[in-house]
Amino acid sequence: MVPWMDFCKYFGNEGLGEPIPKLGKAWYRTHQYSLEPIFHSRVLKHPCRVQNENEAKLFYVPFYGGLDILRWHFKNVSNDVKDTLGLELVKWLERQRPWAPNSGKDHVFVLGKVSWDFRRKEKSWGTRFLELEQMQNPVKLLIERQPWHENDIGIPHPTYFHPHSDEDIMSWQSKIITSSRKHLVSFAGAARPDAPENIRSILIKQCTSVEIQKCQILDCSPRGCSQPESVIELFMESEFCLQPPGDSPTRKSVFDSLVSGCIPVLFDPFTAYYQYPWHLPEDHGKYSVFIDQKEVREKGVNVVEKLMKITKKERDDMRRFIVYELLPGLVYGDTDSQLERFQDAFSITISNLLERVNRLEDS
Repeated sequence: MVPWMDFCKYFGNEGLGEPIPKLGKAWYRTHQYSLEPIFHSRVLKHPCRVQNENEAKLFYVPFYGGLDILRWHFKNVSNDVKDTLGLELVKWLERQRPWAPNSGKDHVFVLGKVSWDFRRKEKSWGTRFLELEQMQNPVKLLIERQPWHENDIGIPHPTYFHPHSDEDIMSWQSKIITSSRKHLVSFAGAARPDAPENIRSILIKQCTSVEIQKCQILDCSPRGCSQPESVIELFMESEFCLQPPGDSPTRKSVFDSLVSGCIPVLFDPFTAYYQYPWHLPEDHGKYSVFIDQKEVREKGVNVVEKLMKITKKERDDMRRFIVYELLPGLVYGDTDSQLERFQDAFSITISNLLERVNRLEDS
């Protein structure tokens, strides 16, 4: 898949990766593009799964489209080669009995990369999978959607935390709600000098101009953020986590910060607000701070100074909401998870899919 690293180690434990004992039970070195196998392994064990297609209302298609893109990304191959597997799949699906009755509207795909990667136009990377006519009706679950495509639904990026039981969640909640937060602000990332519109360099400059207690940076270039422990520990020690866009608006780091009880600071509404209707509330002020990137870039707004004005009570209220209301629904339990008190990201997704397919039957 990726020439300079052993990619296989990330896909042990049915997509969760290797355990991280330092962070505790239920923590794994999960790759950011591992949503497809994680979701697949959970579907296989879902209590509503049936073996007879005539009894099914909803059809999950285990196509690892994101990993299909990744396997060609670093190889010099034609666009025809990149598109081959997706084309073979839709031709095969059209020959299957369940496809025709609803023209694929009751089929769901889980794609572990961003929507643009499946909508190749002038650029050379990615595939045309979501541009295919047959792919317009099915539901597509993605880590980053295009909101104007009504059948694109954003679901959370996988984090490193995969609880097995309610106790795993409750013990983690207790740990992070009492965590000593010695930094007001932190940023885990790298500058983008080749992208002048990106505000990362401005944020880094603002951060380094104040004392370390106010702002701490974890430089992710090169591979500075490859150790989950260093990222999670920084976020556990921080009140606010800066989340400027990178190659695309969304960031896995938003979910890492929420799981760590760190309030994300967003600069583009497409990073989260237009992405995850099933998993994040419409009242975005309950769990995040928004500062428009144009104000930072064009008006010289100092982000650290602005965050210093937020009171401790406001911070504590937001953190309580994140930890007790949001966190359980943002993580994917392990393959054999036995959650009773909580619904995780997978359960919330399946519930919404079943509601959607029931509406289809009623219409």
